[in-house]
Amino acid sequence: MADLKGKILAGKILVQPQEAEEKTVSGIIIPDSAKEKPQVGTVVLVGTDKKDEPMELKVGDVVFYGKYSGTELNIDGTDYLLMSQSDVLYIN
Repeated sequence: MADLKGKILAGKILVQPQEAEEKTVSGIIIPDSAKEKPQVGTVVLVGTDKKDEPMELKVGDVVFYGKYSGTELNIDGTDYLLMSQSDVLYIN
């Protein structure tokens, strides 16, 4: 995980998505055009509490989120998703 120096606004989190699967369980290689966008990632930055909503996530949490959640960002060559805490469906 990179040492990010930015700041996230209240109620927002920055997630580093896991890599998409390269091949199936049976060993078939999946081409780039057929790979599904991952829906699980690791929280790398968290914002402060919102006035009416405490921040329940912390750095290092593995989270599951909706397929179209967040905004894609590329910071120093690494892909991240910036999303609201409310976009998270499950904390592992």
